[in-house]
Amino acid sequence: MINRWWKFLILIICIFFLAVACNEAKVANNNAIANSSNQPKQVISPSASPTSETDLNEQTAITPADARLVDIQSINKNIVLDIRYATPNNFLKKKLYPEARCVLRYGAAKQLSLVQQDLAKNKLSLKVYDCYRPLSVQKEMWKILPDERYVGNPAKGSRHNRGAAVDLTLIDSNGKELEMPSAFDAFTPASHRDYSGGSVQSRKNRQILEDAMRKRGFTGLATEWWHFDAPDWDKYAVMDAPFNKIPRK
Repeated sequence: MINRWWKFLILIICIFFLAVACNEAKVANNNAIANSSNQPKQVISPSASPTSETDLNEQTAITPADARLVDIQSINKNIVLDIRYATPNNFLKKKLYPEARCVLRYGAAKQLSLVQQDLAKNKLSLKVYDCYRPLSVQKEMWKILPDERYVGNPAKGSRHNRGAAVDLTLIDSNGKELEMPSAFDAFTPASHRDYSGGSVQSRKNRQILEDAMRKRGFTGLATEWWHFDAPDWDKYAVMDAPFNKIPRK
């Protein structure tokens, strides 16, 4: 009888310790799950090397390579130049640049080249009026037209002073400019992006240009149909570098 009682007692003790052990294992497992869920999720660094073209397009960080100034002709020779401020054919009626060059940040130049490639499929091309503009030139413009609707205040610096804006239009396969609602640098309501006057064709051409630029990340200025800001323009610094200090390649 006593022997049976001891066996029963030992069985009870074994069941008790087994239950305690199982409960501790369950608590440990729950804690591990909780700790795992509290860990930060893995985030791909903007500086990480992209593994595909899609990854590359989704990167938003500005790299040193994207920030350097380049001549657009070294990126895409099919983009036509008509740099107005290198001639007297502008609203100031005088030559402001020593030479006719379109200089942009490399990141912006790459995107503009893609716009050109897109348009070429429809036998159209870009003609550029202005790109990077030294801050000293911006100050001259402001003296003549101190109106922030059309000229950036040099105290803040414009997108052009950052090498991250471009003024342009469209030309056909014969090099003829497509009709637009106004001339370049008109500074009238007709130059505004929402202008509903002019011919139907001019408004259609304006929209073709805007759609092509927006597809590659450029943003238009409301008061100038020809002006577009590059993606991430605000991450670039204002500059006053002379053109002869900027490499052509």
